Formats: sequence, C-alpha cells, structure tokens
Amino acid sequence: MEYMTTASTGGPRWLTDEEQRVWRAYLHATTLLEDHLDRQLQRDAGMPHIYYGLLVQLAQAPRHQMRMTELAKNAKITRSRLSHAVARLEKSGWVRREDCPSDKRGQNAVLTQEGYEMLRRSAPGHVSAVRQAMFDRLTPEQVRTLGEIMQVMAAGLQPEGTDADLPWLR
Repeated sequence: MEYMTTASTGGPRWLTDEEQRVWRAYLHATTLLEDHLDRQLQRDAGMPHIYYGLLVQLAQAPRHQMRMTELAKNAKITRSRLSHAVARLEKSGWVRREDCPSDKRGQNAVLTQEGYEMLRRSAPGHVSAVRQAMFDRLTPEQVRTLGEIMQVMAAGLQPEGTDADLPWLR
C-alpha cells in the first residue's frame, strides 16, 4: 500500500495481509463467543456473562467473599462497572456487600446462599456452552497453543506499577 508509511520511515507498522486476516478472525470469533455465552446465560439464568463470572469469583474465594477492589481486578473491569453489577446482583439476592473489617473504607462482596444456588443450577449449562463453542472444536494441541498465546497476550497487557492504565485502577 503506497499511501501508508512503514516503520523504516518512522510511520506506523501496518499489519501484513496475514496479520490482518488473523486479527479479523480473532475479533469475529471473540465477538461471537461472548454473544453466544451471554445469550445462553440470559436464557438459562437471567444474567449476563459478566455477572456469572463475578459469582464464580466469589464462589471460589475464601468464605465466598472478596474485597470489591480485588473482584474488579480479577474480573478486569472498572470499579464503577463492578459497583453497578454488584448492585444488580444484590437486587437479585445473589450478593450482599459488607464493610471490610480491616479497612473501614473498603467493602467486601459476599456470595449469598441464593447466589450460590443460582450458580450451581446455571453452571452445567454454561460449561456445556463453553465446551460446545470452543473446546469441542479444537484439538488438544490447539487448546495448549491457544492457552500459551492468551497468557503471552495477557502478560503484555498488564504492566506492573501504580501508573498502569488498567480498568480496575480507574
């Protein structure tokens, strides 16, 4: 492409045709996967995928509770988005907030018994949807390779330090 500058002239490093093909395939697949999982959870559990992920985090946490800041970090979302999600989960009776005993400014999100039961009922259908959409379509070698690729990408996108522009720090 003549009109595009190259790295040798100090301009952008444009994607090659192969990189463009892979990038578009990645966007297409991840958009379809997220929509597929969201629709399955809305249909079967009445909640979006992000809420399900929050319930899973709490179910796996000691005493089924976690500091809100840690929950935002684990979910890779902003604190305001987490606060909105937890408010909706509270309204459903699946989560409650409690003051953090070690830090009066902090709050813990706590999975309720009703939330645990909702998660227990919805997990089989969700796991089936994930397996059908992803793992049943890949060979064991492809699964291993995809896992390695995603780890490399995530590591490069999570810089250390307090000045990092990460969702849970906003």
